[in-house]
Order: sequence, then C-alpha cells, then structure tokens
Amino acid sequence: MNMSAIIFFIAVIIGTLAITYSAAKRTSSPNDFYAAGNRLTGVQNGIAIAGDYMSAASFLGITGTIAMYGFDGFFYSIGFLVSYLVLLFLIGEPLHNLGTYTLADAIAVRFDSKWLRGIVAFTALLITIFYMLAQLVGAGALIHYLLDVEYTTAVLVVGSLMTIYVVFGGMVATSWVQIIKAILLMTGALMVTLIVLARFHWNLPAMFAHVSTITPLGERFLYPGNQFPHPLDTLSLYVGLILGTAGLPHIIVRLFTVKDAVTTRKSILTAIWIIGAFYLMTIFLGFGASSFVAWEQLQSAGYGGNLTLTLLADRLGGEFLMAYISAVAFATILAVVTGLVLSASSAFAHDLYSHIIRKGKASGREQVFMAKSASIAVGTISIFLAIGTEKMNVAILVALTFAVAASANLPLLLFTLYWRRFTVQGAIAGVLTGMLSSIILVCAGPYVMDPEQGVIQAEALFPLTNPGLISIPLGFAGAVIGSYLSKPEKGALEKYERVLFQAHTGIRLTGKRA
Repeated sequence: MNMSAIIFFIAVIIGTLAITYSAAKRTSSPNDFYAAGNRLTGVQNGIAIAGDYMSAASFLGITGTIAMYGFDGFFYSIGFLVSYLVLLFLIGEPLHNLGTYTLADAIAVRFDSKWLRGIVAFTALLITIFYMLAQLVGAGALIHYLLDVEYTTAVLVVGSLMTIYVVFGGMVATSWVQIIKAILLMTGALMVTLIVLARFHWNLPAMFAHVSTITPLGERFLYPGNQFPHPLDTLSLYVGLILGTAGLPHIIVRLFTVKDAVTTRKSILTAIWIIGAFYLMTIFLGFGASSFVAWEQLQSAGYGGNLTLTLLADRLGGEFLMAYISAVAFATILAVVTGLVLSASSAFAHDLYSHIIRKGKASGREQVFMAKSASIAVGTISIFLAIGTEKMNVAILVALTFAVAASANLPLLLFTLYWRRFTVQGAIAGVLTGMLSSIILVCAGPYVMDPEQGVIQAEALFPLTNPGLISIPLGFAGAVIGSYLSKPEKGALEKYERVLFQAHTGIRLTGKRA
C-alpha cells in the first residue's frame, strides 16, 4: 500500500470538504445553488470551465491512448481543444443572454413548450450520466491500483463524495473545487512533462525518433490509422468531439455563473488558453510513457490504458511523484463529477419539477430541496452503472457522450439562435432523432456487438465505433424536416426577432436584462 498516496488522497478529501463547508454558508437560494449567484469573474469562471472540462478522459485516458496508439490518440486532444471555437464564436454569449440556469431556459425564450423543455431536460440527464460513467470508471481503477481497495468500494466512495459536494455546496462549492483542481492538474502535468523533456535533453526531434522505434508499431506510431484503421471512424470521432462540447449540459450551465456576455467571452477565452496548454502536454506525457514504461506493462496494466500516467510517474519519480499525480487525478475526477451531478440535478429540479410538474409555482426553497434530492438520485444511478463498465477506456466513453451531445443538442441550439423558420415541432424532432440515432448506432456498433468481447456476442450491425458522422447529420435533418412539415405559430417570426435582439444584446425589448 502506497502511504504517500493515502496522505495525498486524504488531503484532497479534507480540502474539498472544507470548501463545501464554506460554500454551504453562501448557498441558500436557487440562484446561489444553480449559478453561484452570478458572482464569478471571467478568469475564475474560465479556470473553472477548464477544470470541469479537463476530465479523467483527458488526464488518464488520452495519455494512455497516445502511449498505445500514437498519433491516433492525439485526435482526442485536438478535437477537445478545437471544440471551444464553436462555443466561443456561435454559442457562448447568445446563450448567456437568453438563459438563466439551464439550456432549457434559453430554448424556452423562443419556444414555450412543456414537451420540448421536458425532452431537453431528459437529454441533459442522459448525457450527464453517460459522461459521469467515464469519470467514475477512472476513479475506481485509480484507487484500486494505488490503495488496493476493491473497484466497487472505490466507486462508492467517489460517488458519495461528489453527492455531498453538490447537496451542501451547490455551484459555489463546485466552482471552487474545479478552480483548485485545474491549478493542481496543470502543475502536475507540467512537472511530468518537464521531466520527460529533460530525459531527452530538451531535444524534441530525438524524442519523436525514439518513440518511432521503441514500440511494436514502429514508424506507424507517428501516423494515423493505428486505433481506427478505417478513415471514416477517425472522421466520425473528430466530428463528434469538435461539435459535442457546445451541447454538453455541464459546460452550458457554467455560462450562467457570470454577470454578463462580456464576462462570458472572457471565461471562454481563459478556458481555451488553459485547455490548449494542457492538451499540448498530453503529447509529451503519452510519448514519455511509450519511451520509459515497457510496452508490455502498458498493455497488461488493465483498465483500458487508464493507468498509463501513474505508471510513467512511478518510473520517472518513484512512489512520491506517482502518489502526487494520482491525487491530482483523483481531484480531477471529483471536480468533474461534481459539476455533472449539479448539471443533472438542475435539469430535473429546475426544468422538470419546477416548470413542468409545479408549472412555475415552486418556491425557491422547494427548488433547492428538489435539486438536492435529485443529486442523490443521479449519484446513486451513476454509481451502479459505473460498476458495470469497469473495463472500458474512459476516453472512448467520453467520445460517445460527445456524439450524443452534438447530435441532440447542437442542432437545437444553432437553429434556435440562427434559423427564422425553425418551429417547436422541428426542435422536438431534431432532439429525438439525434439522441435516439446516437444511442441506437452505439448499441449496434463494435463496442457493444463483438463476436468475442462484446456485451452482445455477435457481428456488429453498424461498422463505425463512433456514431457522430451519421447521427449528427440525422439530428440536423430531423430538425429541418420537422420544421418544414409544421407551420410556425402565430407571431413566431416577430418572436424570433425579439429573441435574436436579446441573444446579441442581452436586453429584452421591454428594457429588462435577460
């Protein structure tokens, strides 16, 4: 048992619980719980967005994927970074001007439909739970490896902690846990990156030449086609990653924690710089693992390559560095799952309960109580699902989540903001088509259906491992067809003009701020 790891893990738990205790004193109203009272600055929110986004898939899964597959693994890093340009140029500021706490709030400014709000909230819950599985799988593997704790017990511990943070601290606690986690993550990644570069005497060409000879892939390690031999699979993955971020509910809710659109823009720009620096370092982390950790050890460690970074830290700096990096990864997982639980509870309590069940008549105290109850329910469901997906690579789980987000939510967002002819029937058709096609294609694809290792031991009905190349166009097509097969409501064009004005100025035509 690694005593250093135990000390670091305890320090992370105590520190995050202290943050939650402090935040609980400032979390009494729905605005505090859902949006931190809109008190975060652009830099604070940008760091929190980066902390929310740089997940276990980034710190653990991508490093492992680069170490084992080379260039193909770097597709994840590129896709995650470029995706923020969509958020920056098309989505971020207009969505902040329209919404209050959730994506459904922004959509409801144009389409006041309970059916649409309910479907959007359900989709948010689904995406959030999928994404949470990736984080819990990484946490279970990490704690089991370091502390010799059963995987199931480890998942239960992490799941319980994330629920406590949200129930007592809300968005205030979630934001500060993510800010501190982002700082720790960048520090840890930079530390290992510098050690790797120092081993190659700061000679990048020498490092690239070395990795092209040290692995069984040889020179193919530096070229695409190792993980996904079919070019369409690579393209499908890339499209899903780039377009998926704008549809992730836990990223969208962070747009509402600041006071205005200018601060929203500053938040996204801050996040881009941090995320870009981190994903650049994943190259050196992955190549370092290929160079200094035996290929056989990477393959035999289990958990789909999710332990690669801890093995590299152990080889470069011994038990202490491995313990520190593992504690950083643990903090990473805690921060991300906390944001996911908060997003899911907001969708249930604010959209489903307050607006649909209680028809907007729920008191602030009642909303907060339901949000906390929903947090407990979402945490429990995610824990049990994570126990059954122990052996999956977390980067793959996240890639599939991005495909669902891009297919279901992105058409809804873009058409709501920029298409005059869009109707509520088209919105419902687009969300349902994108969501169902993503899930069906994943279930019919090689990850689920495989003659030897699949959940269903049969030949895959759909050849691509990532469904985005098909499901995203289907989502857009469903929205377009649904809109043209239905008539706009009376006064819909005038309402769209008001929505467009509000989206780009933050001002209602009545003179009130959105």
